[in-house]
Amino acid sequence: MGNKEVLLTYEGLKKLEEELEFLKGEKRKEIADRIKQALAFGDISENSEYDDAKNEQAQNEARIMQLDAMLKNAAVIDEDDVDTKVVNLGTKVKILEPKSKDEFEYQIVGSTEADPMASRISNESPVGRALLGHKVGDTVEIDVPGGKIKYKIIDIRK
Repeated sequence: MGNKEVLLTYEGLKKLEEELEFLKGEKRKEIADRIKQALAFGDISENSEYDDAKNEQAQNEARIMQLDAMLKNAAVIDEDDVDTKVVNLGTKVKILEPKSKDEFEYQIVGSTEADPMASRISNESPVGRALLGHKVGDTVEIDVPGGKIKYKIIDIRK
C-alpha cells in the first residue's frame, strides 16, 4: 500500500477503526478458539478444520495490517471546509442525464469508501474524476466503458 494518502470522511474513518478493533479483539479470539478446538482433534496433517482456521487467521492478520496502514496514512475530509461552489471530495452532487432525464445523486469520496450501490463514488473513478472541479450548470462529458456520456450538474451540497 505504500505511503499513499488515504482520503476518508469522518464516518469512513470511524468504520475502519471499528473494523480494526473487531478484527484485533473478537475475531482474533474466535479464530484462536477454533484453532485450539481443531488441535484437540489430534493429527493436524489431515485436519481441514485446522487448515481452515489457520487460513482465516492469515486473512485476518493481513486485513489488520492493511487497516493499520490505511489509518496511518488517513487524511480526513473536514466536511465543514468542503467548498460547495464546485464538485469536490466530500460533496454530494446531483446530476441529470439530458437524454433520459434521469437524475442521480452521488457523494464523491476517496477510493477506500467508494460504494456505488450506496451512491458513494470514488474521486478516482471515471465519473468522479470527470465531475471534480465543475460547477452547477456545467455539462460534463465522460468517457465510460460503453462510450461517452453527458451529465449536467444541477446541485452541489455537503
